Amino acid sequence: QLQLMESGGGLVQPGGSLRLSCAASGFALDRYAMGWFRQASGKAREGVSCISSDNSNTHYTDAAKGRFTISRDNAKNMVYLQMNGLKPEDTAVYYCAAYDSRYYCDNLDSWGQGTLVTVSS
Repeated sequence: QLQLMESGGGLVQPGGSLRLSCAASGFALDRYAMGWFRQASGKAREGVSCISSDNSNTHYTDAAKGRFTISRDNAKNMVYLQMNGLKPEDTAVYYCAAYDSRYYCDNLDSWGQGTLVTVSS
């Protein structure tokens, strides 16, 4: 059974940094493209970033570009999202997701329970 568990969220001041982690279990991580999406209170779900199964390709939405970095360690079954220069508008629950594709985050398969990121002074 495919399971994902996020950690690393919390309260941070504007301009600060957080590193989110996603532990995967129950499946071979290297078969899936992995990504992060977020959902702010009262708003629609929004994609953040995606990384191909073999680390060869990454993608960022405009909101994340230049500030966030996605990475993965298939040997450890881990996915990460380094977030720098955080802004209040980044406040949301962040979800780790597995996609039924090796290269693209376009066929959502599973996601975790989410971790809350709050950016506030």
